[in-house]
Amino acid sequence: MKALIIYWSGTGNTQKVAETIDNTLKNSGVDSVLKPVKEAGDEDLYDYDLVFIGSPSFMWQPPEPVMRYIKDKMNHYRERDYVKLSSPKVPGKYGVVFATYSGPHTGVNEAIPVGKYIGQFLEHLGFDIVGEWYYVGEFHGSEENSTKGRLGDIRGRPNQQDLDKLAGDVKKVLEKISG
Repeated sequence: MKALIIYWSGTGNTQKVAETIDNTLKNSGVDSVLKPVKEAGDEDLYDYDLVFIGSPSFMWQPPEPVMRYIKDKMNHYRERDYVKLSSPKVPGKYGVVFATYSGPHTGVNEAIPVGKYIGQFLEHLGFDIVGEWYYVGEFHGSEENSTKGRLGDIRGRPNQQDLDKLAGDVKKVLEKISG
């Protein structure tokens, strides 16, 4: 099995999640490639059985580098007639979306639009979405947002407990798609 993890991280939270996914995949015997969005433009997603795309939530959306990557890739695949009406599933192609968020105002609801947006991109390409994950990350640069928001004190997150849960989530996806 071949897997690709694409991510963008402004503060390191999403990078921690992406690296944990990569390490868990490799430790499970999966041929895994980890790339930041800026290095992933030439990757053909269809060369992989399992594609992970991750982003932080920035004002309920993926940040501009992720938006640009998705729009460019969508145009690329649309020009090649890979985007079909009714978005039929491509056998053997699976996708997982992950987002990090601080949620000082409304919690995970601040990140769900990010996951849905990225998921729609993969679904339009025919990937079967087998995971939509949200992980709390410290709000870097604002102690108030990291300690007094809806989620309480989130300093240091994602922490080891979060990353251990993530590793378990990765293993569950591998079990699910391996039959």
